[in-house]
Amino acid sequence: MKKLIPLVVIFVFFSSCSEYQRVLKEEDVAAKFKMGTELYDDGKYEKANRLFLQIVPKYRGKPQAEKLMYMHSKAFYLTKDYFSANYRMERFVEAYPKSERVDEIAFLAAKSYYKLSPIYPKDQTETLEGLEKLQEFINRYPESQYFAEANALVQELDAKLEKKAYEIALQYHTTAPFHRDYNSAITAFDDFLEKFPGTKYKEDVLFYKFDSAYQLAVNSVPWKQAERTDKAFVFYKNLKRFFPDTKYLEQTESMHSELLDIKNNLTTKS
Repeated sequence: MKKLIPLVVIFVFFSSCSEYQRVLKEEDVAAKFKMGTELYDDGKYEKANRLFLQIVPKYRGKPQAEKLMYMHSKAFYLTKDYFSANYRMERFVEAYPKSERVDEIAFLAAKSYYKLSPIYPKDQTETLEGLEKLQEFINRYPESQYFAEANALVQELDAKLEKKAYEIALQYHTTAPFHRDYNSAITAFDDFLEKFPGTKYKEDVLFYKFDSAYQLAVNSVPWKQAERTDKAFVFYKNLKRFFPDTKYLEQTESMHSELLDIKNNLTTKS
């Protein structure tokens, strides 16, 4: 009896495969719809979608079309084909704006753009697109059960863009010797703070602004030192105003002391 069980399993497996292939090849759209629905309910989304792809055009305008398009578009999402998912889901939202499932599909359409967002060092075009789509969803469906999750995804994408912008600004300051551009670093940090005023990197940005000005002052020709030293003092005071006990305190005070010496020497010479 024990040897019969695997044989039964094999028989059922090949029977189901042959039945699927038969339905896939025949012209009976109702059979394709029925089997596709069963496969979808069983979590076999790729196989279900092969059937759905064949019959979608033939169900346009029919009562079953909404259910078919719901399963069809969501199957793309569930198989991680996010490019196809967002396109199909957006078509569903356009075609069935009063559907009871419309906010779910609209959210998953936006989330599929989020899924395409790459890690922060890479180009963030998809991240910006994801933010736009999620914000559209938030504005359009403020009462949706997916509203909170959409907001959380927006915050996550914002944080990615913030980190990307911070790293770009920092590169001007930390690139290898002889290629550092401290003036550009200061400008980039100013732009960063304007774009992300509540950033978690604020202490680091204010320190590196001060350090950039410090580097310009201490490595400057004498006739530029007075102006550059004064500018560095302004950045020092700004850092201390927001972060009096900054994590860079020891380094900051040492730099400030050196700038004071430069200032005093310039005053003595004049």
